[in-house]
Amino acid sequence: MPLALTRYLSSIQARDPAPRSRWEILSYPGVWAVGFHKIAHALYRADLFLLARLVNHFSRFLTAIDIHPGATIGKNLFIDHGFVVIGETSVIGDNVTIYQGATLGGTNPTNGIGGKRHPTIGDDVVISLGAAVLGPIMVGDGAKIGANAVLTRDAPAGATMIGIPAKPIPVLVQEDAAFIPYGTPCSEKFDPVTQRHEILKCELEVLRARLDAFEREERKASGGEAA
Repeated sequence: MPLALTRYLSSIQARDPAPRSRWEILSYPGVWAVGFHKIAHALYRADLFLLARLVNHFSRFLTAIDIHPGATIGKNLFIDHGFVVIGETSVIGDNVTIYQGATLGGTNPTNGIGGKRHPTIGDDVVISLGAAVLGPIMVGDGAKIGANAVLTRDAPAGATMIGIPAKPIPVLVQEDAAFIPYGTPCSEKFDPVTQRHEILKCELEVLRARLDAFEREERKASGGEAA
């Protein structure tokens, strides 16, 4: 087995406890999708767009993973399971993990930056199941996008983003830098529901303050305060 392929499969094995050997990982649809994309991307860069598309469609038929030939992918991308969509101008760094149902989607070309409509994903990012990362935004190194989150703004490096629209939540810094499946610590010390509740409380306080300021302005305008 070629050394580069061995390293790639080993990187997947480090993030997935299910396979008993690297040979088993060769059956993963995500591995095949990445392999076909290398061919399609080479054809795309050679301006052989129709051939690139044909390879893309064949790959999608076999793997249920749709990676546009124009997307740029770094080392050791692990797509766990399938039904993932990666758009044309997406740029993905090294050691990124994407779970089933995630989408790296685009925006209206007129709103893009220099024609770029899709996100740029940093190194060691985890994009959980059902997440949508939309537009020409930047996801910093080591960030984690929670399940079913919709991210439309830049995500800082190391942040954990949840919700619609996705926002960062405070999490405990762990000394152990081991890979966290689905980007979610399964610990009693970490309660995403409680964290989300705290964010909602903060937002409510901001809205109340704005409402109070608005009511004061209304009373002042109507002469209520002067009376």
